[in-house]
Amino acid sequence: MTYLRATVITVAFWMLAMISWAQTPAASQQSTVCQFADGGQLSVRYDAAPVHGDQLPGGHVWSPGEQPMYLFTTKAVKAGDTEIPSGAYSLYILPEKQHWTLVVNKDVSSKKYDAHQDLARMPMDRGTIDDAAKEVSLMLGHIAPKQCSLRLYYGKVGAWAVFTEP
Repeated sequence: MTYLRATVITVAFWMLAMISWAQTPAASQQSTVCQFADGGQLSVRYDAAPVHGDQLPGGHVWSPGEQPMYLFTTKAVKAGDTEIPSGAYSLYILPEKQHWTLVVNKDVSSKKYDAHQDLARMPMDRGTIDDAAKEVSLMLGHIAPKQCSLRLYYGKVGAWAVFTEP
């Protein structure tokens, strides 16, 4: 009986180790989390890619690094006027000269952007910062009981959009 228990414990240990290893993000991956007042959670995982100049290439969707940015939400949120059900989504930025747009996309299995999978598009406010970011940085901040702000810093540009609970 002792041998069986030791075997089960050893197998359980290695299974947990394998699961933990499989879920550990790569060194360049970062994540940020925002907790709503009622316990709902919004998080984003992204590649912390180096910044190349101050302007992103305009006219097409963009995401830092090799992977899209991923949005995870434990309950429904609104992106602009569109309700986003709880789940996982890809995030992209559409940078243009005068404004940026945040794109929420349903496809999380592909590394290529598919406009047919867009769920929501919302404008991002933009500004400039004094110290240029050397790599892409995203942060989620809880700004009101039912609001989380997603902030993206690229070079001297800062852009943000607000997710709300319905």
